[in-house]
Amino acid sequence: MNEEPDRRADPGPRHRAAPAWRATTVAGLTYLLMSLGLWWGIWSTHPSTTTTCGCGDAARFLWFFEWPAFALTHGHSVLYSQWLFHPGGINLLNDTSVLALGIALSPVTLVAGPVAAMNVGLTLAPVLSALAMFALLRRWVSWSPAAFVGGLAYGFSPFLITELALNQLNIAFLAIPPLVVMALDELLVRQRRSPWRTGVLLAVLVVVEFFVSTEVLLVLCLFSLVAVAMMVGFTCLREAGEVGPRVRHALQASATALVVAAVLLAYPLWFLLRGPAHLAGPIWSNGAIDRYGNTVASFWTTGGLGQLRGEMLRFGGYQGPTLPGLGYLGAGVVVVAVVGALVWRHDRRLLLFGGLGLVAAVLSLGPGHGYWVPWQVVEKVPLVGDIVEVRFSVVVTLCVAVMAAVVIDRTRTWLASRRSEVRGLAGDVAAGALAAAMLVPTAVALWPNVPLTARAVVLPRWYAEVGAVLPAGRVVLSYPAPFSGLQSSQAWQAVDRMRYAQAGGGGPEGQAGRAGTARAGFDVLFGASLALGRAPGPSPANLAAIRQALAVWGVTTVVIPDEPAAPPYDQGRSTSYAVGLLTAVMGRRPAYEHAAWVWSSVAVKGTPIPMTASAFDDCTTGAVASLPSRQAVPTCVLGYAG
Repeated sequence: MNEEPDRRADPGPRHRAAPAWRATTVAGLTYLLMSLGLWWGIWSTHPSTTTTCGCGDAARFLWFFEWPAFALTHGHSVLYSQWLFHPGGINLLNDTSVLALGIALSPVTLVAGPVAAMNVGLTLAPVLSALAMFALLRRWVSWSPAAFVGGLAYGFSPFLITELALNQLNIAFLAIPPLVVMALDELLVRQRRSPWRTGVLLAVLVVVEFFVSTEVLLVLCLFSLVAVAMMVGFTCLREAGEVGPRVRHALQASATALVVAAVLLAYPLWFLLRGPAHLAGPIWSNGAIDRYGNTVASFWTTGGLGQLRGEMLRFGGYQGPTLPGLGYLGAGVVVVAVVGALVWRHDRRLLLFGGLGLVAAVLSLGPGHGYWVPWQVVEKVPLVGDIVEVRFSVVVTLCVAVMAAVVIDRTRTWLASRRSEVRGLAGDVAAGALAAAMLVPTAVALWPNVPLTARAVVLPRWYAEVGAVLPAGRVVLSYPAPFSGLQSSQAWQAVDRMRYAQAGGGGPEGQAGRAGTARAGFDVLFGASLALGRAPGPSPANLAAIRQALAVWGVTTVVIPDEPAAPPYDQGRSTSYAVGLLTAVMGRRPAYEHAAWVWSSVAVKGTPIPMTASAFDDCTTGAVASLPSRQAVPTCVLGYAG
């Protein structure tokens, strides 16, 4: 796998150290400046209140950044919380909780809040990912600019930038995969360091990735096995004599990694699979939301997310221009990697990463496009089938970045080896031209989104003025319900520093199949929040279902913000409809305070008020809803019962 740069004029390790550190420092600072430019919409305004938006997945990640800081300072478990999905709670290891980042950035959260902490994570994700790739490539290329370009192609790839914009930080933080490759290179090929030390380092990387993304870790483990099999098979065919001397070292390092990782992850793995509020069955039990994969054209065309534009704006996805698809690599990167692999076809690095990238690209193809894809078999494998197939683009992106950097370096080295200053300059020019050809198409595709669009996280007045000072023990049901896909209330709860628990939540646990005895009420509130299909009315069955759900969840307070100017992703069907429905459920009028309709002491309920569809429409739309009296809708509903 490893072909060393020419060391015949090697000045010695002491003289190499300073230039290596200088190159790494320059690369890191350059990546940081680029990331700050990418997120200029945040850092040029108010980084403690502005981020991609306080909605959708961003709202969930704000919650995940607040919880570790809250838990560590209040004596709670960082792995489990009853502050969401009360009273059953949420198992954070079953969700995209990025605990490693949340814990590491908890000082920022405590000082400046979860929005600032998440912004630091979003900004550092491409920097650390690119720098990790740069460090890996410095082992395999002799020209630092080639390693820099490879780091850029990886850490600022369309895949990573799009995942950042969608606030999928668990997938966008990709600093660990290149370091795992580096450890495997040392374990299997170089074998210059102690096998025990290498094994411990690999185990630590595995543990860190476990607490960043179990999905990416599973992908890494699968492709590490594929890579080892490919390397052993190639070596046995071509250089069988090299296998024997390396076996003992590799086995010692591997055994060390397995033992250390098993010890460190024994309890977290049990907690993931059998701990409180763990998820049983497929992660996405509705069987549809994770069925998203690439097409063959996805790798060089940019329109992958265009068809999701409306849904992203409505449900709180990215609010900026259309993003490139998650499979997009850019024509330049593909051409440089493929043509270079053909020209330098005897380079084992290109053979290995070309083979791995091809396997990953094939597995990333999603079903439903009119042709059979391998994923239709893989998705039936336990645990592996929970991977969203487009996530295999992580491996594709890593492989093409390595290949492109190696091709650039080999091209320059070949031209420079002609022992002529003119030819040496020609090597630099040719390598620079390859780098430009590789990066320009990607830059053009990303340019409309530079800097990435950011929005202020604005809490409704009630949550800003009352929610932040609620007494302990309150359980709030927010409208729109967070399990409807409109998840902004999780951001409100995080910014309020967990002053109250919340009924329901988003993500894989927020599905109807996991609502238990509250399933019927879950369904009604879902339909009442999300404007898809006919709105559920106040029938006797619907009212009873909601009352049952409120009791199961232990709700003490129901809050419906009344702020017409709020963005669509913060609002449900309509305020008057929601107020009318909940008035019929509670059998008593709400209080209007701090621009919100509020029912306190929810356990004290009046008689439910079933209504016909026409009577309910009369109370919640048209003339009644437009009356100047704030209590017009509740009064009309209560008046229906006499």
